[in-house]
Amino acid sequence: MNGASREALAAARERLDALTDSTSVDAVQLADELAAVTALLDREAGLRRVLTDPAQPGEAKAELVRRLIGGQVSGATVDLVSGLVRSRWSQPRDLVDALEELANIADLTAAEKTDTLDDVEDELFRFGRIVSSSPDLRAALTDRAVGPQAKAELVHRLLGGRAKPVTERLVTRLVIAPRGRSLEAGLESLSKLAAERRDRMVAVVTSAVPLSEGQKQRLGAALTKLYGRRMHLNLDVDPEVLGGVRVQVGDEVINGSLADRLDEVARRMAS
Repeated sequence: MNGASREALAAARERLDALTDSTSVDAVQLADELAAVTALLDREAGLRRVLTDPAQPGEAKAELVRRLIGGQVSGATVDLVSGLVRSRWSQPRDLVDALEELANIADLTAAEKTDTLDDVEDELFRFGRIVSSSPDLRAALTDRAVGPQAKAELVHRLLGGRAKPVTERLVTRLVIAPRGRSLEAGLESLSKLAAERRDRMVAVVTSAVPLSEGQKQRLGAALTKLYGRRMHLNLDVDPEVLGGVRVQVGDEVINGSLADRLDEVARRMAS
């Protein structure tokens, strides 16, 4: 997003944080309701054009929202969506993208409140690795000929009882409604949102053998100092790394032995 849409989303995220700070607001219910509104506007191109039309008064659009979903969802959801349509959007699809992101953030907030956000981050990462290593599974989860219910059941068989409920909900929504993204890109986006909840970045660390606890702590501390933000390490093992380590932070990739790279981090910090 850019311009007006970016500003509108930032304001909406602040309103969402304020809502979920209240103990009277059920973050899980809010996530489900926002996801339902996302699905509605994703289907109805005409409606999303009306709700983002800059020529229409904001209050008129908010009233339309209240007529459409009032009584079907909670007051918190109505208020949040009403605020969204009062804002200006660069293009109609940005409103739908924002709603989807807010739904995911609400679910991640629910995990944060139950102190399971770290588990959700790890489960999203592991699920992504399972998908990337199993072409048949990926095909089943992305096959357009397979209906939403069948995909949801498959996700439940894979994750039900093995992962946190929030993880299962996030993955299910992504599989049912990828909205033009690959499954891998959607999972990566969810992982980044989870990391943002604790104001930290994600480093994908691939090593030939599992890292020791001391190595993980040293690497995490070095990366935190280098990037100036707390770092969450997603750990993977690949024997083809040949005794070294591969670290990816965003688009930046660091290859080499763990000792060499830690030394390089120290040198870069000192320069």
